[in-house]
Amino acid sequence: MNGPPPDSGITTETWDGMAEEDRARVEQTMREIASVRARAAAQYYDEMDRSGGGCPPWQNAPAHIRDHYLKHALYALQPRYVGIEDVELDTPRIVGATLEGHRRRYNKVVQRIRTATKYTLYTLFAVFVALVLWLAVTAPLSQSLQPIAAPSYTVIAADGQTIARRGAIRAGPVNVLELPPFVSQAFVSVEDRRFYRHLGIDPWGVARAAFRNWQAGRVREGGSTISQQLAKTSFTGGERTWGRKLQEALITIWLEAWLSKEEILSRYLSNVYFGNNIYGLRAAARFYFSVEPEELTLPQATMLAGLVNAPNRLAPNRNLAGARRRAALVTQEMVDAGALSEREAARLRPARLRLARTRDEVPTGTYFADWVLAAAENREDSRYGEREIETTLEPALQRAAIAAFRDARLGRSQAALVAMRPDGRVVAMLGGRNYGDSPFNRATQARRQPGSTFKLFVYLAALRAGMSPDDLVEDTPITTGEYRPRNSDGVYRGEITLAEAFAVSSNVAAVRLAQRVGMNNVIRAARDLGVTAPIPANDPSIALGTADVSLIEMTAAYAAVAGGRYPVAPHGIVEQAEEQGVVGRLFGPILDMADGGRSDPNFPALRALLEGAVVGGTGRAAALSIPTFGKTGTTQDYRDALFIGFAGDLVVGIWVGNDDNRPMSRVAGGGMPARIWRSFMMRAQDLR
Repeated sequence: MNGPPPDSGITTETWDGMAEEDRARVEQTMREIASVRARAAAQYYDEMDRSGGGCPPWQNAPAHIRDHYLKHALYALQPRYVGIEDVELDTPRIVGATLEGHRRRYNKVVQRIRTATKYTLYTLFAVFVALVLWLAVTAPLSQSLQPIAAPSYTVIAADGQTIARRGAIRAGPVNVLELPPFVSQAFVSVEDRRFYRHLGIDPWGVARAAFRNWQAGRVREGGSTISQQLAKTSFTGGERTWGRKLQEALITIWLEAWLSKEEILSRYLSNVYFGNNIYGLRAAARFYFSVEPEELTLPQATMLAGLVNAPNRLAPNRNLAGARRRAALVTQEMVDAGALSEREAARLRPARLRLARTRDEVPTGTYFADWVLAAAENREDSRYGEREIETTLEPALQRAAIAAFRDARLGRSQAALVAMRPDGRVVAMLGGRNYGDSPFNRATQARRQPGSTFKLFVYLAALRAGMSPDDLVEDTPITTGEYRPRNSDGVYRGEITLAEAFAVSSNVAAVRLAQRVGMNNVIRAARDLGVTAPIPANDPSIALGTADVSLIEMTAAYAAVAGGRYPVAPHGIVEQAEEQGVVGRLFGPILDMADGGRSDPNFPALRALLEGAVVGGTGRAAALSIPTFGKTGTTQDYRDALFIGFAGDLVVGIWVGNDDNRPMSRVAGGGMPARIWRSFMMRAQDLR
């Protein structure tokens, strides 16, 4: 920007603040004055030189002489802004008027700014007072140092019956001054490295988390401080609303004002969640390592500090490898923070668990209750205090499952059962023979080979490729290539229809079909029906079910065929209206109709294949007096035996096997699993 014109008497600061049109007017005026003065002086010197007489300099000439020549110059140039008075004044009239107008406008703006600032400060003060009063009413600060109740759950069956209760596991508080120094250092290093330097809210931490999340393209870490986490977990709960966030911020400031950093950290460690419904460091140290927190070792402390990030996913009794990886990250954070040397970190060995014996708080001891409680605890909107979980479990069907297992002669083998409606509502579940002996859920947690039940996807891919159940496929030994599958019964029938090959569960026919339609199309069929387990595309044995899949995923795939829509998501919790939000409550039914999954025109033919497998194939032992559909599965050396099928409005999957993967005594899918399936269905469908 150019400076003010010479001789205008305007300062640079004033010039910079003037409007563009004012500056242009002043510049034009000063140029006109300079032009008039220059022309008048030039004419004066010219006439004086022609007269031959000496003359004084222009600036010393008499006033009437200068006026004479200035008037002639004004008449000749006809300037826009300049008159005879302007060329003689130090500050031309129009320049003075322009400056005066600028000063008046400037003073008005300053006055307005001052007035706006005053009322803004008054408003902010009033808002602050209102916020404090609102917080005092909704979350009384006088009571804010008393933590709210931790979550407790009551699990309700579909008929309203209470099937499980589970409350938080707590112990006494801890004092960081009585703990080994590395315990607090571990938590501070990984959760809030600037804990001792900020005032409760850390802008640097928020910015760092936002930048890292932006780099990752998803939310990987939060920017909340330990003080904020204490405010949230102990006082405001997990509800994500702007009101709760504001309460959290105000309580954080309150905590920082009234408590020392050591007191804040002590309260945080006494309340933070460590997975398995365990709250507080003392309860966690006792549960995972059978020690008091004052006796924790450094590896144990780093493992516990690592749990806070994802307590349910990293709980070491369920995911020891993940917990140890996270503990190693905590150790490195301590090194980076200067709390631990590289040499000390290198000497550490991973912590070993010593789980405490705890009383089972689930009255019925059901695998289903554990499954839905894990889902409830993993929800982002989990709330504090007592909570009822309405589920899809039907007690009559659960009793039918228990009776079917009781009647089966399993010997030392284990078994699992999943029963669901075609829309994925799980109505009965058994993850083993006896929950008290083994709470491991083989229906949801175990991944085993599904055997020939996987052929469902092979034949779906063949139907999608344009084949029909009446088309022919060779049931003869494969003599080319490295993979040489055999039929389990040693019988080869030559050229047979797809329907017959499916019914007798021909292995070589399934491999030939998979090679004909392409293994990628087989995998795509499995993915479409909801199978998420890893499936190697370059392994021809996949056609015979050698990929590890959970029973509940396989059962959901069969539910898609039964219901005619895919994929089916198995679920056990009934979503409440308040959890759906306003949009869900208003438009949920419409959205459900619009997004009810996809149909496949090949499902009727696939159901015909499944019916044939029961009527005249390997699944004859499961046949009922009503239309029955299903498929057997038996893995190599009889390590796994399955039957998955549906009848009426029930889809049921049965698995039998040994936890250590030992072979069973010639137990095939068409034997014991099919009989258990039929026994359950007879009771469930009230058949005779």
